[in-house]
Amino acid sequence: MAQANVPFDKRLKRIVRRHDRMAHGVVKTVTADGLIVARPRVYRPRFPLKGLLALVVTGFVFKGFLFASMGGAAYAERVTALSEGSVMEQAGAWVMQPDVATVFIADKVKTIMP
Repeated sequence: MAQANVPFDKRLKRIVRRHDRMAHGVVKTVTADGLIVARPRVYRPRFPLKGLLALVVTGFVFKGFLFASMGGAAYAERVTALSEGSVMEQAGAWVMQPDVATVFIADKVKTIMP
């Protein structure tokens, strides 16, 4: 008698597992014979890589614009003043240090600025 329940238990376990996977939504398809079949939607958490990249590029453009408009000496003086402040100001000074990308963008911006 215990053998008769084995296929039923396997099928029931498969159905429960599939139902749990459907918590993220379903994709309904119509088969060739007209039967509507619901399959679980594949859940892949996505990291907003494009947004992060846009934020980094915008930061470099902002730094380049500041570097170009203030000049190298004044910009370095402001960053030095920031590095002598609180912990948050020191972190800002570390981020705002002139680097290769900032100087390159500043050179390009200087050609556009009057």
